[in-house]
Order: sequence, then C-alpha cells, then structure tokens
Amino acid sequence: MLVTFHDAAVDPLWSGLDLQVEAGEFIAVLGPNGVGKSTLLGTILGTRQLTEGSVDVPARVGFIPQQRMFPQDLPLRARDLVSLSLAHGAVRRRSPKRREVDELLEQVGATGLAERRVGRLSGGQQQLIRQAQALANDPQLLLADEPLLSLDLARQQAAVAMLDQRRREHGTAVLFVTHGINPVMSVVDRVLYLAPNGHVLGPVSEVMRSETLSELYDTRVDVVEVDGRMIVI
Repeated sequence: MLVTFHDAAVDPLWSGLDLQVEAGEFIAVLGPNGVGKSTLLGTILGTRQLTEGSVDVPARVGFIPQQRMFPQDLPLRARDLVSLSLAHGAVRRRSPKRREVDELLEQVGATGLAERRVGRLSGGQQQLIRQAQALANDPQLLLADEPLLSLDLARQQAAVAMLDQRRREHGTAVLFVTHGINPVMSVVDRVLYLAPNGHVLGPVSEVMRSETLSELYDTRVDVVEVDGRMIVI
C-alpha cells in the first residue's frame, strides 16, 4: 500500500477515515468547499496533523498544488524551475541533465514553454510547469489539488490522459481533488466523497447516487446524467 489511513480524523472536518491506496489506483476526492479535501492531501504531505488515528505513507510523493500565480518579476524560466525540482531529489553534486528537463516538459505538453520566464506565463501554462515539477522525483503517489483550474478543455483532457497513462505505465497512484467528477469519470477507480455529514468511499456507480449524496448532505440531492455527464442538483 502506498497510503494507509486508519480511523483518521482532522477535527472538525472529517473523522473515522479508513483508506488504503494501491499502486496504479486513481481516486477522485470530491465534496463542497470547506470539508477538508486539501487538508486530506496535507496530512499525506505532513503539512497538516491528524487529530486522531494514523496515516502511513511509505512512498515517494509528488504534488500538484492549487493554482497560484508566480510573481511576474520572478527571474526564472520554466526550464529552471523544473531543473530545481529534479535537483532537489538528485544525488549530491549531480546537476540535472538538459534531456531530463526536456522529457518532463514534454510529458505535460509544455515543451514550447521551456525558455520562457514563468512569471509571464498564463495561469494554465504555469499549471503545466507545476505538473512537470510534480513528476520530477518519479513519484509512486501523485497528489493533485484541483489541477485542472485555469486549463482550457483541451488541456484538461490532456492532463487527465497524462495522469492516466502515468498510473498505467508506471503504477503511480493518483489522489485527485476536484469539484466535479466529469473530467475524470472515465479513468477513476474509486471516489472519496467528503461532505458535511460524513464521507463515503467506493466506485462512481455507488457513490454518485441521489440516495448516497442525500444522506451525506442530510437534504435532498439529485444526481442526474445528461449527455454522459453527471450533474448534482
């Protein structure tokens, strides 16, 4: 197992969480604002402490953070940031090779951004650089916190396809925090839905149901499918 939560809690957000993440698994973490989705990732990264229970993470972890803009005057190119991420986990005194940086940028579709200063990139372009940084340590577990923000539809689809290919070819597990299931529905193995009145873990077909979400919200919630897309009302 790459991650194991046992009876874990972060009071007052969520409690009683039992979760095991296996190699190659793609888990979507859904729920409204304020229920602790990002906090869950923080407990894996060690930046947020549990108030009860335990979490064990015997894996190399990569992290795509929520969108935040680099300072416009940051005097670094996209290539420089990715190189720094590679060097962070490199053997002492070994500088990352140009080829290694180029390969990471190519994986995320950012080859043309290599020589551009990151502060002058658009929000979507900056997200591509963060994706490349997250892959720099060849992670066994990839944490993605709303990684599709600022990306247009084509780049959203490309990002999901990249993560899906990564987990299939390298066995990298993906914990993917998102507000909507639709962009990742075709690749998800399980859904962890955090809500004001508890949480539920299971396949999409079991979690994304009117009865299940109504219980979690303690009010009537309808889940309808329109043209292959799930809509929560």
